[in-house]
Amino acid sequence: MRFLILSFAILIFWSCLSSTKVNNHNWKQLFNGRDLDGWVVKINGHETGENFGNTFRVKDKIISVRYDQYDTFNDRFGHLYYKTPFSYYHLVIEYRFVGEFFKSAPEYARLNSGVMFHSQDPATMLKDQNWPISVEMQFLGGLGDGKERTTGNMCSPGTNVVINGKLDTRHCINSTSRTYEGEQWVRAELMVWGDSLVKHIINGDTVLQYSKPQIGGNVVAGYRPEMKKDGMLLKEGLIALQSEGQPIDFRKLEIRELRRP
Repeated sequence: MRFLILSFAILIFWSCLSSTKVNNHNWKQLFNGRDLDGWVVKINGHETGENFGNTFRVKDKIISVRYDQYDTFNDRFGHLYYKTPFSYYHLVIEYRFVGEFFKSAPEYARLNSGVMFHSQDPATMLKDQNWPISVEMQFLGGLGDGKERTTGNMCSPGTNVVINGKLDTRHCINSTSRTYEGEQWVRAELMVWGDSLVKHIINGDTVLQYSKPQIGGNVVAGYRPEMKKDGMLLKEGLIALQSEGQPIDFRKLEIRELRRP
């Protein structure tokens, strides 16, 4: 009898493992490698859909953020939104910082970018709204000064999160990642379970974890008042790539939906 029970347990284990492996292959490519089909641009000070200065462009199967057609930055914080909202998912992005920082952008944006998630739809944003109400997985590059500068951090324009069971109202919370210098590709993964748990993963290591993303806090400006319902948990939203003044490349944008509890 004991042998039969053990055999049955092993059979269930391998069945679950096999099911997980199959599930891991259900990846959807968000970027077709040719153009920005399926994506929408919103840049502060411009109407939704206006890709000012060809900020977001595609070359060599890479989405690039560039400022060579800008005369001045003028707080033109921009985002490139994928058209479909997601709730329970595993997102993979590879990024690298390149080129020279656009000098008229704010200094904090040097080697700084990110991916927004649980974001409001740009169709609900006013022309002069600086950032979407969302949560950000922030990407930072080392400044070459020997000082630690983690990546895969959390920033919160118009949102808050819960860490260790307590509401944390800091705008940005650092991860435990190491510092990445130069123009190297970095693999960032975001695992999101609706309004419950969020994990940030950098090059295979979990570097930050929190729960209950929700509307609240400040930083975001120029929004429609009805869009900011403080305390409302964020169960789903759009995913958006950021433009803050630092040239950056994105590739391998893929997602798989996770099973709901």
